[in-house]
Amino acid sequence: MYSFAKSKLFSTAIFLVALGLGGCSTNPGSGPLTDDVLSQTTEHGPQYELIPINTTTVKILHTHEPKGLAGAFTDQRPPASIVFGIGDVVSVTIFEAAAGGLFIPAEAGVRPGNYVTIPDQSVDNDGFITVPYAGQIKAAGRTAVEIQRAIVERIGNRAIEPQAVVAMASQRTQLISVLGEVNAPARYPASAAGAKDKVLDAITRAGGIKGQGFETWVMLERNGKRATVPFENLVMAPENNVYVRPDDSIYVYREQQKFLAFGASGQSGEFNFDAWRINLGEAVGKAGGLLDSQADPAAVFLYRREPRNVAAQLGIDISKYTSDTIPVIFSVNFRDPGGFFLATKVMMKNQDILYVSNSRQVEVAKFLTFLRVVMATGGDAVNLSNDALIFRNNIKLAP
Repeated sequence: MYSFAKSKLFSTAIFLVALGLGGCSTNPGSGPLTDDVLSQTTEHGPQYELIPINTTTVKILHTHEPKGLAGAFTDQRPPASIVFGIGDVVSVTIFEAAAGGLFIPAEAGVRPGNYVTIPDQSVDNDGFITVPYAGQIKAAGRTAVEIQRAIVERIGNRAIEPQAVVAMASQRTQLISVLGEVNAPARYPASAAGAKDKVLDAITRAGGIKGQGFETWVMLERNGKRATVPFENLVMAPENNVYVRPDDSIYVYREQQKFLAFGASGQSGEFNFDAWRINLGEAVGKAGGLLDSQADPAAVFLYRREPRNVAAQLGIDISKYTSDTIPVIFSVNFRDPGGFFLATKVMMKNQDILYVSNSRQVEVAKFLTFLRVVMATGGDAVNLSNDALIFRNNIKLAP
């Protein structure tokens, strides 16, 4: 009976080993097996695309990296001259060459600076100001020089060699706003002296940023259009430090970029970039590298959603998807020495997921450990049964 039980247990063990070699997915683990990812099958999640990281993939991803402010606001010319707007307060001074004209009485004689200053006035709702003897002068949408010429033309045949000086007494339009995580939020006039300011100049006017550069983001809004860029990108990529224009709004905020790491990496969890950009190789390093006793170096995966236009460039049939972004898993082979070079060319994005699959041998070893426990438990049961049988036989043989 003992031999029969032992033989049956051995046969069961052989069956379980065969089952385990083909079904290691039943083992405990931190994520999908390599074959599961490569099969592109999913029971409950969205359909995804598997793209190997190679030189072609790297080139496509690099071409479609975010262009920042320069890509959104393509007009790189300095802003035009400041013009007056409704509500601005205008100062007008008129000079005449001699007394006896429109503004300087004859009895005043010749004196240094024969001029008269008209009381400051706001540009009215129709865009006009009023100048004595000249009537209503269009001011809204005009520069100071254009207003001066219009005044001189109106009074030129009545005043003595008139000249006019127009200045902005109080600017209430053509403003630039800098808000958010700056030391001194401000709304300041885009005056002639500051009309050539760039985004960094505007932030400096507002006292500079409060936090670290790598965790600070800058959003520029202009004419209903918005674009966002990391603060350090303004410094490292000067083309993104575009000119600010009247009525621009700059919003500064802090948001640390992060990625998630799972599987057979040195550490699992959430990791900060601590920089305005890092590459895939740096991300693997931040997560502790690959576990030598557990990881499959040929199965390092990067999960993210890519825009439809990028997915199409990668060769994906986007007609299968209706969403604006498409789930993509990028794979890189670290068993290939060149894989490390490729990893340094792929830039991480906020909320990317890095996953390192277990080696197949690890899965088999885990199953064999489980099997040993089962066999040991079964062997204990057989031994206990045999001991009980021997005990009963001894009792029967006792006198």
